[in-house]
Amino acid sequence: MPENPADRVGAFVPGPRAAIAGKAAGPLSGLSFAVKDLYDVAGWPTTYGNPDWGRTHPVAPSHAIAVAQLLDAGAALQGKTKTVELAYGLTGENVWHGTPTNPAAPDRFPGGSSCGSAAAVAAGLVDFAMGSDTGGSVRIPASYCGTFGIRPSWGAVSLTGACALGPSYDTAGWFAARAGILARVGAVLLPTVAPGLAGLGLGPLIKVDEAWVNATPATACALGAGLEAAEGLLGKALSLSLAPEGLPALYEHFRCAQAAEAWSTLGGWIEATNPEFGPGVKERFAAAKAMDPAKSAAGRAFRDQFRARMQALLAGGAVMIYPTSPVPAPKLGISLDAQNAVREMTMGVTAISGLAGLPEVTLPAGRVEGAPVGLSLVAGAGRDRALLALAERLAEALSLPV
Repeated sequence: MPENPADRVGAFVPGPRAAIAGKAAGPLSGLSFAVKDLYDVAGWPTTYGNPDWGRTHPVAPSHAIAVAQLLDAGAALQGKTKTVELAYGLTGENVWHGTPTNPAAPDRFPGGSSCGSAAAVAAGLVDFAMGSDTGGSVRIPASYCGTFGIRPSWGAVSLTGACALGPSYDTAGWFAARAGILARVGAVLLPTVAPGLAGLGLGPLIKVDEAWVNATPATACALGAGLEAAEGLLGKALSLSLAPEGLPALYEHFRCAQAAEAWSTLGGWIEATNPEFGPGVKERFAAAKAMDPAKSAAGRAFRDQFRARMQALLAGGAVMIYPTSPVPAPKLGISLDAQNAVREMTMGVTAISGLAGLPEVTLPAGRVEGAPVGLSLVAGAGRDRALLALAERLAEALSLPV
C-alpha cells in the first residue's frame, strides 16, 4: 500500500494527514489503516466532524487505546477519516468537510456516520479503517459501500480516547476489504474468548423473518445466495419471528432511549457552544433535547427485556442471518423526508444488535441496481471471534475476498 495515497473519493478529513508508522514487527505489519475522526491521535485535533467541536477542544495529548493497540501491532496509520457531525446520522453527509464519494456507487450516499472510513476501504486507500457504531454507523456504510464490517459486542473493544454519543450503545467497529483482514484486526482488538465460550461452535442458523420481510424484494433476492451458502455451513435455517412487537417498535424504543443518552452526553456542550450544524443533525439534537422522559424510560426498560430475550435465544451458539440494510444506499439528492423514511426502515433492523449489545458482521454479498447490499451474521455477546471465523468461511463459500 503506497504511503498517503491520493484521496480520490474525499474519505479523509481535509488538510494535513496524521500519518504514523506502526511498530516494525507485529501481527498487522504491512497493513495500513485509517481512523474515524472521533478517535484521538496524539498531536492532532479531533474535530468530531464539526468545526466548533475542534475549536473548543484541545489537540489530543495521546492516542485512543484502540489506535495505540493497532500501531503496536504493526499497522501504519494513514490519516483521520470524515464522520457525520457528532456521529449522529446514517447517510454520511458532512457540509463542513464534504461528503465522501461512495466508491461502489458514486451516485449514492456512502452511509454514516463512519462515512470516510467505509469510503477509504472501498476505494483501496487503506487495508482497514476504524469506525464506530451506535445505531448502525459501521454496518450501514459497510453495506452501502460494499465492504466487510463488524460491530463488536458492546464493551468488547476499548473506546477510551474516543468521543461518545450514546455510551451504553457505542461500539468501536472496523471495515476491511477482505474477510481475513477483518479477523486479523479482531485478533488484536478483541479480548480472548469469554469464559464459558471456549470450544463452543456456532449454530444453528436462524433466519429472522421480520428483517427479511422488511427488506425490499430486490434486496432479499440479491442475498438469497448468501443465505443458501450459510445454510451449507450451518444447516437449514430455522425461520423465526424475533420481535412480535414489530421492527417499528424496536426502532422507536431504540430511538427514544438513545436520543436521551445522546443529549445527556453532548447537550451540555451544545448549550454552552451553540454550534452550527448541517441539515438533519440540528433537528436530531433538538428532538433529543425535547425527548419525553417517559418514552426514554420505556425504551430503557424494553432494552433490558429484549437483551434477556436475545441472550436466551443465542446462548447455545445460534447465529441469526438477515439483510444488513433493507435497501441499497439511497441516491444523492433525495429529500430529507425520504432520508428519514429509509433511516426508520433501516434502524428497525440495526436496533436488534444495538439494543441487545450483540456482535454483528456484515458481508458484501449482493447487489441491487448495481449497488452493494450487505448480509449480516449475528451471534451471542462475546462470540465475536467465532463470528469472524464464520464470516471468513462464508466469504470463501461466496467467492468473496478472503
